[in-house]
Order: sequence, then structure tokens, then C-alpha cells
Amino acid sequence: MNYRSLSHLSQLSNACAGKIPHDVDLVVGIPRSGMLVASIVALKQNLPLTDLYSFLRNDDLKKGITRTYKHAGLVKPRDARKVLLVDDSIATAKSMHAAVEQVRAAYQGEVVTLAAFAEKHNRHLVDMYLELVEQPRVFEWNIMHHSLMGHACLDIDGVLCVDPTVEQNDDGPNYRDFLSSTRPLFIPSIKVAHLVTSRLEKYRPETEAWLQRHGVQYGTLHMLDLPSAEERRRLNIHHKFKAEVYARHPQTRLFVESEDRQAIEIMKLSGKPVYCIETNEMYVPGQMHNLKANTLRKSHSLLTKLIGKMRSKMAKWIPMPHPRA
Repeated sequence: MNYRSLSHLSQLSNACAGKIPHDVDLVVGIPRSGMLVASIVALKQNLPLTDLYSFLRNDDLKKGITRTYKHAGLVKPRDARKVLLVDDSIATAKSMHAAVEQVRAAYQGEVVTLAAFAEKHNRHLVDMYLELVEQPRVFEWNIMHHSLMGHACLDIDGVLCVDPTVEQNDDGPNYRDFLSSTRPLFIPSIKVAHLVTSRLEKYRPETEAWLQRHGVQYGTLHMLDLPSAEERRRLNIHHKFKAEVYARHPQTRLFVESEDRQAIEIMKLSGKPVYCIETNEMYVPGQMHNLKANTLRKSHSLLTKLIGKMRSKMAKWIPMPHPRA
């Protein structure tokens, strides 16, 4: 499972900044995901930006007033001499080819195509790409609406809805009220194979009613069959239950979990990929070295920041010695 996050996309746009032709006048994004990449490229290159359909209508370019833009005098998009047409990825490249045909039918200037992510077999279908990422692949910005959801297990609290507070999580009237009125977070646009939650079986009616009210489509709802939340805490069975369901269904290819520690344990126990909402990371069996490296890097970064703050505070109270002449 190849996964790319928004953070990775931002870092990639820095590393590949030199690939963007210096004589591009305008960046044109293909809605919707292409606009994400186009916005990052345009902002970092300080270029004007528009979307495909605004370009075809030749709508006036919009810009802020807090910075000086490159090609600030450009008002009508079709007055640009060279445009960069951007999408987030290509598979068959049908979207890109359709967009190119539309642009060239209305525009006499030069069109350069860019996809953030391509594959070895289709990289020739665009003028440039930022990275080769093979299938199966999924991105942070499309994971909850990807066809992969049809073969996925999803946690509920922290994924589909907010987590209960300590006061709400009383295994009583407050909790029942939470189940009925909790705020939605990330609702998939396609049917999910399995919902796997450590909510207790006795709360199935409230859970099913909420899911129906918010249009969540799913195959099976798996809940813990225990008498109380106290018993659930005593057994510490959350991640074990989720991993068992995930492993029991061989056709499932992804688990979406809200909490970092549970995500890692589910991955270890099931031997299959787990995406974590809390960290925006994909945990894949056999790639624990990457996980450890990320953890060490984050710990080192935090330690460096703390040391910097301590030195800054100490400098205010402890006079620094003057250098000798």
C-alpha cells in the first residue's frame, strides 16, 4: 500500500521546484484534487492561479492584496503565454487528456502538463511529474472516498465522529446522549465493508440510528459484546477486537483507526496496513523501521525545540560573557 500525505506533497513540491518551467505565466488546476497541487505550486512559485473551468470561461484572475505577485498585471487567464495544467495523479490520464483538449480548443498559448504522482508505465502521458508512485496507492486527501473503502474496516469514534469527553463517557445517560448527538467528522462517500468499534453491543440501536441519520453506508457493524465499559477497560481489548475482525476477513485491505497506539497494534496483530487519523500516517507490516525512524526524528525535533527554548530563557537571566579582545 503506497500512501502519500499532504506533508509529503508539500516537501515534494520543494524538492521538485526546479522542474517548474521558469516561463510559466499561470497555473491551472483540474478540480478537485488537482487544485490542491496547483495551489501549492502556485503559492511557492508566486504564480497566478485559477481552476480549469474559470480558465475556459476566461474569468478575471483573483489575487490577494498582501503580497506582490509574479505576472501581477495578468488579468485574463487566456492572455497568458504559457500555462501549467495540473492534476494530483494519473492512472489512465483520461482526466488530463480531456482537460488538455478543452484548454487547447479555447487557448492559443503553450500548455505544459504536470501530475504530482505518476507510474512507470504512464509517466510519458504528462510533460512532467513530481514522483513515481505505483499502485495500489492512496492519498490523505482522497482516502475516505477511495474505492478501497469497499474493502476496508473503519473505526467509528475519532473517524466518523468526534470522541466522547470524559464526562460523556459514563456508560450511562450522558453516553447515550453522546451517541445520539455526536458531531460527524469524516463521512465516506461510498459504502464501507466493515465498521469495527469498541462501543458495546448494548448501544447498537443508538449507533445504527446515528449512522443512518448521517448517511453512512456500510456492510457489517461489529461491536464489543461485553456487559460494561468497566469490563472493557479491565480487559484492555480495544485493539485486539479490531485486529481480530480485520484479520478474519481476508478480502479487507485497509483499517482506518483514530488513535496512534491502537493503529500500530492492529497492524502488528493483523499483519495488514492501518491508516491512522491522528498522525496521518499509514502503518504497513515490514516497514516498522520507517515508523521507528519517524518516531526518533519527531523526538529529536521536539528535544531540539525544548533545548532552544531553555537556552532562550536562560539568556534573559544569565548575562553572557563578553568575548575577549
